[in-house]
Amino acid sequence: MSKLSKDLKTMCIRNADGSHATQAARFLTLQQCAQQLRASGFNQMRAGNLKMKHVMCLVSQWHKAGLSAGTVKNRMAHVRWMAEKLGKAGMIPKDNAQLGIAERQYAGAANKAQALDGRLELVTDAHVQMSLRLQAAFGLRREESIKVKPCIADHGQVLALQASWCKGGREREIPVQTPEQRAALDAAHALAGQGSLIPAGKSYVQQQRKYDAQCKAAGLSNMHGLRHQYAQGRYEALTGWKCPKAGGSARNTLRGAKREIDRQARMTISAELGHSRRSIVTIYIG
Repeated sequence: MSKLSKDLKTMCIRNADGSHATQAARFLTLQQCAQQLRASGFNQMRAGNLKMKHVMCLVSQWHKAGLSAGTVKNRMAHVRWMAEKLGKAGMIPKDNAQLGIAERQYAGAANKAQALDGRLELVTDAHVQMSLRLQAAFGLRREESIKVKPCIADHGQVLALQASWCKGGREREIPVQTPEQRAALDAAHALAGQGSLIPAGKSYVQQQRKYDAQCKAAGLSNMHGLRHQYAQGRYEALTGWKCPKAGGSARNTLRGAKREIDRQARMTISAELGHSRRSIVTIYIG
């Protein structure tokens, strides 16, 4: 292990920011960065020696490897975290375009939304079944639906997710507005008691594997589509019309009051899904 690799390992251990998944992704990315920099001739580099030439070297290698704009942006987020911990946050431009990184393409033609319908009965594990119900009812990510503790999160009119359960360590609140949401939460309370939807004696990783195996056995795939379905349902509830992905009018055709209603709805959905940028909602609703 190079000196830079050791420095970055120590930095990650001492600064456990975000969820476990975020920390794991950050550690892996920064170790890859250390290996790539060493392969580029920076053999004796230490973390404190980070300069723009090193950042540009990494970006150049990522482009040569044919990585997508989204992947490059995700890696840059970890590099910026490193620079911040080194007291060099201002060194890297905030605008990715200045680094030659293209805009991420969010909108795709296919509608990935899906509902559980009667397929939930094909899942035999009660905890996995409950996680899927919460995903459908609240648009949760898989990790959130497994780690959530209903006894803590249920605040009556809102489901309050703690930072440690969420991607990027961003806590958020989701309104409880429908009978289906309340029924799902009540059932989750009964199953989880004072704990999470990870059965006693199991770790998160073990339950995640159980979730994946149960979904595969039941013929369920791409269950992130439940999140898409939630977003599309919320859009219709907030605006009164269907979103573009579900056959509604494209955003650029809306005018006046309708365009403002659309804007507000997208901001609300972005917050409920736990995204920091409204533009990402385009993935879900068009």
